Amino acid sequence: MTETTPLPPRTQLVADALTSAGVRGAVVSLPESAATAAMAAAALGCEVGAIANSLVFWSDGRPLLVMTSGRHRVDTLGLARRLGRTSIDRATPEQVRASTGQAIGGVAPVGHPSPLETVVDEALAEHARIWAAAGTPHTVFPTTFDELVRITGGSVHPVSG
Repeated sequence: MTETTPLPPRTQLVADALTSAGVRGAVVSLPESAATAAMAAAALGCEVGAIANSLVFWSDGRPLLVMTSGRHRVDTLGLARRLGRTSIDRATPEQVRASTGQAIGGVAPVGHPSPLETVVDEALAEHARIWAAAGTPHTVFPTTFDELVRITGGSVHPVSG
């Protein structure tokens, strides 16, 4: 009989949300931190563009989760125009934790206290498999572009300039 190490509580919430959404890819625990796209890509042996960064912004008084390719920076002015928003600003660490229940560097696309409005970077569609954080900087899960859009209820947009 093999023993399995229990997942951290935040990651277990994400894993439960993934299971409920019918996601088949299992959460992977990494020995090294994957807090940045470059670190995650190195740990997983994939292109940095296949990392789905979960970035929380504050837009018109509420959180906005942007799932962007690890090779992109979010053009907040362009995205605000596309979404018809007054502004999109980077959320503070406190706003990120309050909105997601997770800390920067490990924010997952699901498993939040309440669903977040989400934008998914169209560039992630270029990769057959993408990886997203699973609630901590040491946990990730594999998914596909279509599955990511489905589980987040996200709208697809270009997010870089």
